[in-house]
Amino acid sequence: MDETKAKFARQFIEAIPHAAAMSMRLDHIGDGVAEISMPYDARLVGDPQTGVIHGGAVSSLMDTCGGAAVISHPDAPSGTATLDLRIDYMRPASPGQRIIARAECYHVTRTVAFVRATATDEDRERPVASAAGAFMVERPPEADA
Repeated sequence: MDETKAKFARQFIEAIPHAAAMSMRLDHIGDGVAEISMPYDARLVGDPQTGVIHGGAVSSLMDTCGGAAVISHPDAPSGTATLDLRIDYMRPASPGQRIIARAECYHVTRTVAFVRATATDEDRERPVASAAGAFMVERPPEADA
C-alpha cells in the first residue's frame, strides 16, 4: 500500500474524537482492508450486571473501521462519510476482552464505496457482529485545464 495513503488513513482515525475517547487503535491498514481494535472499558458497558459492552460502541468501532477501509482502497477518495450501515449483532462480546473490527472495501463506484465488516473479541472464533455499509466517495476537485 502507498505510504501516503496509509498515513492519511491513520490521520483520519486519529482525528475522530470518539475514536480517541474509546481508545481505538489502528492495527492494520492496506489496499481496502482495515483492522481497528478497542480495549474493554467499563465506561462503555451497556449492561452492568453482565459487563457486556454496549452495542453502540461496537457499532462505532465497525463504522470507523469501514471508513478506514474505504480510504485505504486503491481507487479511494480523499475522504468519506457513512451513508448506510447495517449491523447484525450475533452475540455479546466477552466482558474484559478487546474487540477487533475488520473491514473490507470490496467495490468503489464514482460516488459510493461498499464495505463488509466483522467484529470479534480476542478469541476470534465467533463473530460478535457483522456489518454491510455504503460510504460516500469524496473525490478531490479536478484541476482546471
